[in-house]
Amino acid sequence: MEPTEWYWDLERNIAVPAEERGPGDHMLGPYPTKGEAENWKAKAEARNDAWDDADEEWERAGTDPNDSAD
Repeated sequence: MEPTEWYWDLERNIAVPAEERGPGDHMLGPYPTKGEAENWKAKAEARNDAWDDADEEWERAGTDPNDSAD
């Protein structure tokens, strides 16, 4: 049976199943698949870029782009 959670081990630079994870301060995750754990950096960079874009839009407009217009 395939593990249900994967972590990225920052010390060993490998994806590990939940039962092999080390101390929490050396792990990123959980991720649903080994592939997602291995691609943690690309996902984090994409998320950070999206947040930066939202911040820039907010600064230009003077409003929070996440606020709903009620």
